[in-house]
Amino acid sequence: MKILVIGGGGREHAICVALSKDDSVTALHCAPGNPGIAEVAALHPVDSLDPGAVAALAIELGADLVVVGPEAPLVAGVADAVRAVGIPCFGPSREAAQLEGSKAFSKDVMAAAGVPTAESFVCTTLEQAEHALDAFGPTYVVKDDALAAGKGVVVTDDRRAALDHVRDCVLRPGGGRVVIEAFLDGPEVSLFAITDGVTVLPLQPAQDFKRIGDGDTGPNTGGMGAYSPLDWAPAGLVDEVMALVLQPTVDELRRRGTPFAGLLYAGLALTSRGTRVVEFNARFGDPETQVVLPLLKTPLASVLLRAATGTLADQHPLSWHDGAAVTVVLASDGYPVKSRSGDVIRGIKAAEMLSAPTGGSVTVYHAGTARNAEDELVTAGGRVLAVTGRGRDLAEARKMAYAGVTEIGFDGAQHRTDIAAAALAGQVRAADA
Repeated sequence: MKILVIGGGGREHAICVALSKDDSVTALHCAPGNPGIAEVAALHPVDSLDPGAVAALAIELGADLVVVGPEAPLVAGVADAVRAVGIPCFGPSREAAQLEGSKAFSKDVMAAAGVPTAESFVCTTLEQAEHALDAFGPTYVVKDDALAAGKGVVVTDDRRAALDHVRDCVLRPGGGRVVIEAFLDGPEVSLFAITDGVTVLPLQPAQDFKRIGDGDTGPNTGGMGAYSPLDWAPAGLVDEVMALVLQPTVDELRRRGTPFAGLLYAGLALTSRGTRVVEFNARFGDPETQVVLPLLKTPLASVLLRAATGTLADQHPLSWHDGAAVTVVLASDGYPVKSRSGDVIRGIKAAEMLSAPTGGSVTVYHAGTARNAEDELVTAGGRVLAVTGRGRDLAEARKMAYAGVTEIGFDGAQHRTDIAAAALAGQVRAADA
């Protein structure tokens, strides 16, 4: 099978590594890719937001399957263009991808499907937003209705900060809107599900860390770390989410004539009133993908192809490796406000040589890297690397991840030191009813 992966971040690197280990994959391509992906796939320059260019490349390569990684190409209609030329594509249509592209659309789908989520108001003016903020009171939750690369959400007790985010969203050129929600208590969980628009196949849950600083302080980011599995999660959580969230959402989108085929990501809060949806994404999450896919034992390519061709019902149940995985993100100086680029990166090979007698290992996924004029590996801004440790249990996986982080260096590097620490200490559980 010849596969073309679209994207160039840490998520796509994790997808490409998983596909490269699949014996059914005879050729692996990525566009545009990054220096890490170049070690496992052939790279091709392409504008990933140009549906026609992506489809043309897929034809040129004779691809049997195209996998679209990021959300922006999906919202731009890349999956539609690929399917239009007769090539199977893993990723939802432009219309179905609005489940992530528009928070308001997502809320409307959930209401129609009876999916439990936070109460909310959709606001297009500052006056409407002020009324909504006062109706809910603190803690305030303000979400940009449009795509914002994981950084369009502000959660704060400061009403002025909430209104500042509202202004940034609704007063931008061309106008915008925000979704203001009631705050959901309890820990958050990420659950991926692969679907062909009818059958839904859940993966293993993970938990990620959005804030830049230890103890969940500072501004939201695209994600500073993650771990899986969640030994503290309530028994039957995946079955519950399948029945109350994932299957009803897929069924509702099909009923609307916009079937969702690809990766449906449910961000969940385990609140004192039960499980609630925080948000939907239309693709693999980053950095959760970097801990979920290394634990997947079932070869990935055939599962994605079945989802892309409407035959997921024929897929055998997924199997998983024992143990756990923890990933720690190394971000560039100034992230997430303003990132620096061009700093030389050292120590990746040393990190990936680390091992434990029980089978612990380290894999480094590239997210924001590039090559300079001297062919040195350098930072390209934002989140630079995701250092993933695997081990027989969460403690060993965490130890391996941070050992890997210690080996790697670049000027201005920043990372959280508490990824999975609370879970390891037994301090994470669903909110009390």
